[in-house]
Amino acid sequence: MAATRRRWIALCGVGWLLCVQSAQAQFVELIEKTKPSILIVGTYKATSSPRFNLRGTGFVAGDGNLAITNAHVLPKPDEPSDGSDLVVQVRMGRELQMRTVTVLEIDRLRDLALLRFSGDPAPVLALGDSDAVKEGQTIAYTGFPIGGALGFSPVTHRGMVSSITPIVLPAANGQALSARAIRNARDGSFDIFQLDGTAYPGNSGGPVFDVATGQVIAVINMVYVRGTRETALSQPSGITYAIPANFIVPLLQRHQGQPR
Repeated sequence: MAATRRRWIALCGVGWLLCVQSAQAQFVELIEKTKPSILIVGTYKATSSPRFNLRGTGFVAGDGNLAITNAHVLPKPDEPSDGSDLVVQVRMGRELQMRTVTVLEIDRLRDLALLRFSGDPAPVLALGDSDAVKEGQTIAYTGFPIGGALGFSPVTHRGMVSSITPIVLPAANGQALSARAIRNARDGSFDIFQLDGTAYPGNSGGPVFDVATGQVIAVINMVYVRGTRETALSQPSGITYAIPANFIVPLLQRHQGQPR
């Protein structure tokens, strides 16, 4: 009986190890597969030094020439223009290709932007159903942290959805209400994902994946959400928020299939 039990325990251990190795291999494959779809969003001016200025991350969606990023990654309408062009850099094999960009639509409420970039299409990331996301679900997110100071190779972090929570927190009193919180309360609050991983400037606009399916379930947001939820915190750290991917769908539906 004891020998049978030991064999059973050994078999369970081998089975568990094989499952872990298989999951790890799938994750490695997922990272490699998604890299060509991760975009560097920035501005370019031939006479500037440096000529390219990274503003955030984006990813390829729709027909292969559409890109999703955060609205706050783009130059603001009231931002003084220095003649720079908005561009994305697309990874084609080992080469980065710079593409010109047209802004198709901006969703200010959810801090999302839809872009169309020139040239050949790039591999598309599939969108998942963000309404099906659960707290505790394992995720990964990819981008260019620290504004490209670590180089222009996509960096992937792993974590989980630690909370699904409204974007607008109830204020203790009227003085604690910011103009943005009032605007969101008026326009309608919505749920966002709080992640247990730490994202950095440069990650904004990057995709959040379900590691089991490789589908995009959210978009990293490092500025807009933090300003809405954490105005009372002087030094928030280790907290990352993401906008659910289902808000991307109407943007794509309105512009997919239009002439390039």
